[in-house]
Amino acid sequence: MNIRNDRGIIKWLLIGLCAIFLIVALVLPLVYVIVTALRDGWNEYVTAISDTYAVKSILLTLKVVLITVVINTIFGLYAAWLITKFTFRGKKIISTLINLPLTISPIIAGLIFVLTFGRQSFLYPYLEKLGIQIIFAVPGIVLATILVTFPFISRDRKSTRLNSSHVALS
Repeated sequence: MNIRNDRGIIKWLLIGLCAIFLIVALVLPLVYVIVTALRDGWNEYVTAISDTYAVKSILLTLKVVLITVVINTIFGLYAAWLITKFTFRGKKIISTLINLPLTISPIIAGLIFVLTFGRQSFLYPYLEKLGIQIIFAVPGIVLATILVTFPFISRDRKSTRLNSSHVALS
């Protein structure tokens, strides 16, 4: 892949367009959330985030993050090691399956979990006998988070390696 070193207006137009997009998509919503949260003052903000449900929500988030990081780290290291160090039949299929969540809409992923573990699935009677609830419970949240984040953990060396000419752009 050749890197263009143009110094023309198209380069700066594209950079400006990307910057505007990032400001509108990331910075403005973040500023709006902060301004709205602090609209009634710092004391109201502290009261709101120390509410029982807010604390439970924060603790649930931390619990899910911890479980997801541990699972993604262990499985991601093994998957990346397998893909980069060994040659075998089906290597491209495994790599494709790992990257598949990047192409699935979050709505479809949620539907997949509901159809797989919900009341209408063939697994539901077995899960119910074992007392395991996945949908609308912590295991479902963890599974959905792992599905969404795993492709970023286990990456093929070829797709993440930077060419030396890419680094020398500045």
